[in-house]
Amino acid sequence: MTAQRIIVKIGTSSLTDVRGVIDRVVIADLCRQIAALRADGHEVVLVTSGAVAAGIPAVGLAGRPAEVLTLQALSAVGQSRLMEVYNAEFASVGLVAAQVLLVPHDFVDRQQYLHARATLEELLRLGCVPVVNENDAIANDEIRFGDNDRISALLSHLLKADTLVLLTDIDGLYTADPRTDPSATLVTDVWPGDPLLSVSAGATGSNRGSGGMASKLAASRIASWSGVRSVIARATIPDVVRLAVSGGADDSPRVGTTFHGSDRQLSSRQLWLAFASETCGRVEVDSGAASALERGTNSLLPAGVTAVHGDFDAGDTIDVVDTSGRVLAKGTAVMTSAQISSSKGRQTSELAEGLPGVVVHRDGLVLLNPPTK
Repeated sequence: MTAQRIIVKIGTSSLTDVRGVIDRVVIADLCRQIAALRADGHEVVLVTSGAVAAGIPAVGLAGRPAEVLTLQALSAVGQSRLMEVYNAEFASVGLVAAQVLLVPHDFVDRQQYLHARATLEELLRLGCVPVVNENDAIANDEIRFGDNDRISALLSHLLKADTLVLLTDIDGLYTADPRTDPSATLVTDVWPGDPLLSVSAGATGSNRGSGGMASKLAASRIASWSGVRSVIARATIPDVVRLAVSGGADDSPRVGTTFHGSDRQLSSRQLWLAFASETCGRVEVDSGAASALERGTNSLLPAGVTAVHGDFDAGDTIDVVDTSGRVLAKGTAVMTSAQISSSKGRQTSELAEGLPGVVVHRDGLVLLNPPTK
């Protein structure tokens, strides 16, 4: 197998036992699998959840709390304890782990982006295994949205990875929820032209983590739009990481759901805009504006806007929807919501003096369902 750069992400539900306690046996096996990949010439970056789960027993709580501030405090308690386990288990297979804590902002600020990439590249050059987690202790809303899935996908773009492996507690993407629908079948392949988010996907399968299939679908779409192949698979399958990476090569069995990489490759800023930024409102556009936007070369002008929802400022991320409510795109607002409300439906020549001429500039607009060629 040709040497690859691989991002592996494992979630809390896969790292903990039924009591919600970190399962050291699982971590030991994961470290062994990564060591085997390294021995075959691959580079591996591990993205791990579990800091909150590691912090809960340390302070004597009976279960995972709901309060964000408490979760953040628990992550601070648990992060060092989680890394103690990774350090020991990687050392047992002859590897050096390197803790890297990131927040989504690291992928949109240009200087932070370049610095993060340089640091991770140097760690790989030194032969280390970067162990990445979100810096939950100082994050704001991200802690509640399972952003380690998105961070792993953004990392695959940052490091120009070949494969992203998302380990979870179910076998992959199903046509329906297999826990409630016995007719549900596993989707083995999703191709770039497929509507990746059209399949119904619920929240986490356990009460121990913060992510779920929806965030993994979003992560797979980020990876696909970065030209990266991704696989969602059950963490408990023997040698699951190697099998996910091989993708059926050398007569190996296939596992999980494979999302194939697309030729459509977005910049880090566009990926952040589409998937990692918080949406602060939305504007509704008429059919003419929708058609113009879907051609991919037009800015959104006030003339095409029919309604404004939410209270947002210039620079905020907003959804652009058609008259049926379907989200066409996400973009960076050039106008405030109040300015759009006062100028919607008007031609540029009719705008009040001093108002920007566009609602969303085309350079700050990402189509979520671009037409296939």
